[in-house]
Amino acid sequence: MSGGLGVMSLEENDVIRFLAASTHLGSNNVNFQMEQYVFKRRQDGVYIIHLRRTYEKILLAARAIAAIENPADVYVISSRPMGQRAVLKFARYTGATPIAGRFTPGAFTNQIQAAFREPRLLVVTDPASDQQPITEASYVNIPVIGFCNTDSPLRYVDISIPCNNKSPHSVGLIWWMLSREVLRLRGTISRNLPWETDVMPDLFFYRDPEEQEKEEAAKAEAAKAEAEAAKAEVPAPENWGATEVPDTEAPSLAAPAAAPAAAAAAPADAAAAVGATADAPAAGAPAAAPAAGAPAPVDDWGHAGDDWAAAPTATGTGDDWGGAGDTSAW
Repeated sequence: MSGGLGVMSLEENDVIRFLAASTHLGSNNVNFQMEQYVFKRRQDGVYIIHLRRTYEKILLAARAIAAIENPADVYVISSRPMGQRAVLKFARYTGATPIAGRFTPGAFTNQIQAAFREPRLLVVTDPASDQQPITEASYVNIPVIGFCNTDSPLRYVDISIPCNNKSPHSVGLIWWMLSREVLRLRGTISRNLPWETDVMPDLFFYRDPEEQEKEEAAKAEAAKAEAEAAKAEVPAPENWGATEVPDTEAPSLAAPAAAPAAAAAAPADAAAAVGATADAPAAGAPAAAPAAGAPAPVDDWGHAGDDWAAAPTATGTGDDWGGAGDTSAW
């Protein structure tokens, strides 16, 4: 269906993808209507599908899908789990309507029920497992495109794409190539630029939930181990207050703290020295003899001789802070 155009011919990269996904491997049985798509049979009884005819049928199916004016009128169906992810991704990129999971009987024929739909084109993953929607499509004249293996029934299937519909990788790859060709025919993407740089075929592959949980658990454990390793590599913060600095090694640290104390103690020492100097003559000189006729000294604190406010003699040293020699101080 390429029309002999080099632009639409089968490329080597696509052949490598087909072989890697086991798209060319059929089953041990063959339907009489599928014999035209068989290349040969291996020694173990497995039929080999002709990959060039597979690619031609992908182009034909893409032309039929691109001819629908409203992309939402194209219904893509997969009741098997391995094709549900691919169906949802195909609908995401092409705008089709997906039906992933169980198909409600009467959705195309019973107008009373709420799930009634009127699609213009139907694309199924496996004609054997999706027989109910194919049968209802035949009642209302809806064309059907199906991914068919060598033993798949072709009744009511208008366009069959020969491929291995039992392999998750093969089913995902066919849906990816079909969506790529539809976007190319609509002009959304260019044929000169590879689409796999933006959308990888792995997005269309089926993923086992158990394996996905195991991968997530392994990633969580790896992240936890990395966090613990990073925490162990971080050095402990240095505590400057816990380390005692010897006095001999840090004289400059003790000097600023001792300077205010020494400055505060200097006036007190000076005052003590002055007081000691003033009291020294009185303590060291002999007691003066009492004058004749003078009364004996009495140890009375109220006596005038012991009065601290009495005027000093003329022979005072002048160093008395409270003396009256200099009356101008009062």
